[in-house]
Amino acid sequence: MKEITTEQQFNEIIGTEKSVIVKFFAGWCPDCTRMNMFIDPIIEEYNQYDWYEINRDEFPELAEKYQVMGIPSLLIFKNGEKLAHLHSANAKSPEQVIEFLTAQA
Repeated sequence: MKEITTEQQFNEIIGTEKSVIVKFFAGWCPDCTRMNMFIDPIIEEYNQYDWYEINRDEFPELAEKYQVMGIPSLLIFKNGEKLAHLHSANAKSPEQVIEFLTAQA
């Protein structure tokens, strides 16, 4: 998962015609660390997406704009539009993440 480090980079990434997943996280977040432990095989399986992550604490205005109230949150974007949002309460296990991704297909 590649980290997004500027707002300009974020806007370029979500503006592409390819669907991308952006994980909003924070360094202090235990659930984010837990997700990192199980996400790699999911990224490999769902490789039709480009996967990115952004630190919510460094970009609070983006988190607010896209209604990221809890972390980790997975958002799917295409052509600059948010298509789907897996909220933190439902992103605690590999099964929940896979169920979310399967529903988008």
